[in-house]
Amino acid sequence: MAAAGEKKKLLLIDDDETHLSIAENILKSEYETVTVKSGKEALDSLWSGYRPEIILLDISLPTMDGWDTYNKIKEISTQYVIPMAFLISESEKSSLNDSPRIGVSDYILKPFIREDLLFRVKTIIENSENNGRR
Repeated sequence: MAAAGEKKKLLLIDDDETHLSIAENILKSEYETVTVKSGKEALDSLWSGYRPEIILLDISLPTMDGWDTYNKIKEISTQYVIPMAFLISESEKSSLNDSPRIGVSDYILKPFIREDLLFRVKTIIENSENNGRR
């Protein structure tokens, strides 16, 4: 958890360079943002000790997709609950019908709308902290 005055940590996972860059540019003013382009890189970051307050995860990653990455993160973070939100396109919305039931905090549509992205990330972190998950 970030100390008073420190930016909260955010892990952003997306294989699309454009989406990654846009999201990072929006979020970096409010959050300490680490970006990776694959589920494997995300897991490596977590295994090496990085502890973000939130993970934003593209659902359509190559090799290890968003669902596989989500499940592996849940396996390795059993003592440290990290809220996660999927980054999706409009056409991928239907694949998230069960997401609240399995623990996904939210989904965020691409292309990003600055105010929406900042609001959703802030809300997810606040909800996690208010629910004592941290």
